Parts: sequence; C-alpha cells; structure tokens
Amino acid sequence: MTRQTTMLNAYTPGAGHLAPQDEALANRRARALGPAYRLFYETPVHLVRGEGVHLYAPDGTAYLDCYNNVASVGHCHPRVVEAMARQAAALATHTRYLHDGILAYAERLLALFPPDLAHVMFTCTGSEANDLALRIARAATGGTGVIVTDNAYHGVTLATAEMSMSIGPAVAPGATVFPIPAPSAQNYPDGIAAGFAQAVSGACDRMKAAGIKPALLITDTIFSSDGVFPDPPEFLAPAAAAIRARGGLFLADEVQPGFGRTGTHFWGFQRHGPIPDMVSLGKPMGNGYPLAGLVLKPETIAEFGQKARYFNTFGGNAVAAAVGLAVLDVIRDESLQENAATVGQAFMQDLRTLAQRHESVGETRGAGLFIGQTILTDGQPDPARTARLVNAMRDNRILISSTGPKGDSLKIRPPLPFGLANVDQVLTTLDRLLPTL
Repeated sequence: MTRQTTMLNAYTPGAGHLAPQDEALANRRARALGPAYRLFYETPVHLVRGEGVHLYAPDGTAYLDCYNNVASVGHCHPRVVEAMARQAAALATHTRYLHDGILAYAERLLALFPPDLAHVMFTCTGSEANDLALRIARAATGGTGVIVTDNAYHGVTLATAEMSMSIGPAVAPGATVFPIPAPSAQNYPDGIAAGFAQAVSGACDRMKAAGIKPALLITDTIFSSDGVFPDPPEFLAPAAAAIRARGGLFLADEVQPGFGRTGTHFWGFQRHGPIPDMVSLGKPMGNGYPLAGLVLKPETIAEFGQKARYFNTFGGNAVAAAVGLAVLDVIRDESLQENAATVGQAFMQDLRTLAQRHESVGETRGAGLFIGQTILTDGQPDPARTARLVNAMRDNRILISSTGPKGDSLKIRPPLPFGLANVDQVLTTLDRLLPTL
C-alpha cells in the first residue's frame, strides 16, 4: 500500500528547487540527520519565526499555517512563553520532589475529564504516553493483543511504531498487533458503528485463534492518519463495548483531536459517549514544549501500580506544569474551543460550497478545526492531484498537508486562533488553484 509519507518525501537534495543558501542547508541536513528524516513539500520551507497562525521565512515572507496542531493556541503565544521563562528561572526539576505546580496542573487537567478518569501520569511525548498505556493494559488484563486501525499513527517507540501502520514500511506490525479497517462508510457500508464493532470482535477472534489474549483497542478519536473520520457521533461506543466484552481496555488517543480542537467537546472521545479506560495526551498540551500524559481510571492502574513503579526524568517537570497551565488558561480566556466550533463549521460549509464549482472537490469530513477534504479526478480519490495541490498551496504561502493511506485527502488542522479571514484566504486560493491542476 502506498503510504502518505510518499508525498512528503518528494524533495530530493540537488533537484534545483531551492535558493542556493537553502539548498546548502538541505544538504547539511541530509549529511547530519541521515536518510530516515523527511522534508515537507517539493520545495521545502525555511522558517525562522512563528506568531499566531503564521510562520515566517528568513526574508519575512509569511506563511499561513493550516496544519500545525502542536502550537495549538498559536505560535509563540506570549502567555505561554512567559510562563515557561518564569518557571525555568525559578525551578526545573521532576516529580520525585514535592512541588505545588505539578499538582495544580494535574488537578486542573483532571477537572476537564469525567470523574471516573481520576489519575494522570506525565510523559514528554504522545509516543511515551501510548507506550506507557500499553504496559498498563498488559498488567491490567494479562493480555498482549492490540487492535489498531490500518493506517493509524500512535508513536515512534518500538511498541508504538508497531501500532502505527502509517509510518511503514520500515516497521512491520508485531505479532500481537491486529489492524482493522478505518471507520469509513466505504469500509462499512452497512453501518459504521456496527461494522467497526464487528471488526473489533473479529480481531479478538483472530487473537484467540493465535493463542493471544486481548489487551487494548487504541483509536485516535478523529482517525486523522486514516483520513479524518469523526462521524457519525457515538459510533465508537459499540467498539469500546466489544473490546471490553473480550477482557481488553479502550484507549482514546487524544494527542491530535484533544484540547478543544473538535469544537463541540474538549476531548474527541466525548463525541462518542463511552468513557475510556485511558486517554493519551500530547502535541497541543504544551504548545510546542514537550509535554504529554496519560489520564486513566484508578482501577486501570491498580495492578500496574502495585507491581511496578513509574518515573520519567522530564515528564511532569515544573516548567512543563507551568506551560500546561498557561495553555489551559489561553484556551479558556480566548474562547478557542468555541472558535474551533464556529470557524470549523464555516470552513467545512465553504468547502462544500466550493465542491459545487469544482468537480475535483469531494467529500468534506471533520469536526471543529480538524478537517479532511478528499480531492478527486473523474469522481475517484486522486493522491497525485492532492500532492500537486499541497505543493501549489505551499507555493502560494499556505502550509497544508495530506492524509489517508494513499494521501488522497487534504489534512486541514490549523492553530485554534484561526479566523474567518484566514478561511477566506484558504478558500480563495483553492478556488484559483484547482482548475490549474
């Protein structure tokens, strides 16, 4: 299967796309970082500064960021930067010492979850959070089998890479990883909720035949790498029930959809009803500072907590706590969840209107400011055309990417302060570019 990473690896050093100084920089990068790293776009972007929803090149050229959910409250938000600097100047240490900051952050964070999810453990990355969740699930269930969707991304540790079909082909699924089709109408034409739950049960049957006990169903609750499939609401509930009926746990991966991005809810899983056994957090949690975590039910951690200990040198450090609190303050004070709902709805409506003028604009899928937009040729998804559009948008100073197993959908995931004027810029540019492809 052709993975979406193919499009992102279009640039080749020496191909002549870049100004001489940037070509030299790309060549240095290749020598120093090696062959496994990739650059976005046929003509990579050299960035030196970020502010709000824009990124800037050395010559001051501004690029509108439609992709970066790491700086979710806006690039270099002054309140977040100030909190980081202030705490770094006072104390930067870990969770083996008593410190009010990490407890204040933990309590504030947990208050945003249903009461059943009463503990939080801190890591530096979403990969670490998902890796920790797998360890806990194995202790809680006695099983090892993991169910993922077939183009998922859940991390880069050994265990989470084996659960991440989208970053192959260098990493193959482990013997205890059981992929199932993503929850799309194409994969489950008789009903997404029932079909996806049946796929979970079928994976458990395959485990049983192999002598493997289920441990975990892990889903990115907006299925971003699979192509963005958030609907219909509540379709995840039967799947969560199916894994629990077989003795496994349900882990909601909120590394991408969490922190208000879906608009109507603070967490993606809340659109679907069931309370997960664990919830992993990352990327937007620190607005660029390496902060992540795992929220879980007390009964889920009980077995692991009795027999093992957990420590992370940097996870939950005092600076991370200060940054995390500042991010939550900004989301609240600037009404960014509400903005995601309003602007995201307008964005999707405008894309559907655009489809009436351009046959190449297919299905629009999304929730809040997380949108997948299929690009077509003769009525069929076209990854090559999508790649050309992504690169053309970059040439027109708008940064965007693609998603799905073949990269045939635009992945639209801007910082949460994205406004209606920014939407207009994107739609006007798309309207102009689409006939040229």
